[in-house]
Amino acid sequence: MRNSSPVLRSGLTVAAAAALPFALAAVPASAGPGISVSTTGSTVSVTTSTCTQINGSWGTASLLTSSQGSFAQGRQVTLSGTSTSQSAAWSNVTSGTYTVIVICSDGTTAGTQSVVVSPAPSPTRSPSPSPTASPSRGVMGGAGGSATDYGTVTLVAGGTLVGTGLLATVWYLRRRNRPYRL
Repeated sequence: MRNSSPVLRSGLTVAAAAALPFALAAVPASAGPGISVSTTGSTVSVTTSTCTQINGSWGTASLLTSSQGSFAQGRQVTLSGTSTSQSAAWSNVTSGTYTVIVICSDGTTAGTQSVVVSPAPSPTRSPSPSPTASPSRGVMGGAGGSATDYGTVTLVAGGTLVGTGLLATVWYLRRRNRPYRL
């Protein structure tokens, strides 16, 4: 009986490998803008890696409200960073929809992206918390499981006990391995 499945399987693998470069060529090299915008509370920040430094400047980023139409009208911040990543941030931004534009020092636009700043949640006061009994002696997580800072005397005494235990173990095992001599 003849088994042709390994030949068929290897033929399909070769065909798939041959088609892979053509499938990858159809995918665009870069998707999306050249900037990344994020918000944390009332702070808006932008990062990019497309700008180059010219005369000590990476470029400028501008934060525009929906009523502003040009780069010069927005809140402008100078980019800072390294050759791999440049960034800028605006603090105390009120809630609303904004547009962030980054222009590199050579005059090219690195990207434009819209961002929505949500209003800060108002703090709510919960009803008075009910007291709960805490364990009197427990492991303090984050403190390495130790609740007390021991002094030098305690540490030396503990080290002595450990050393004595090791020496006793070695003595016992060596004595046990010796043959009896009468």
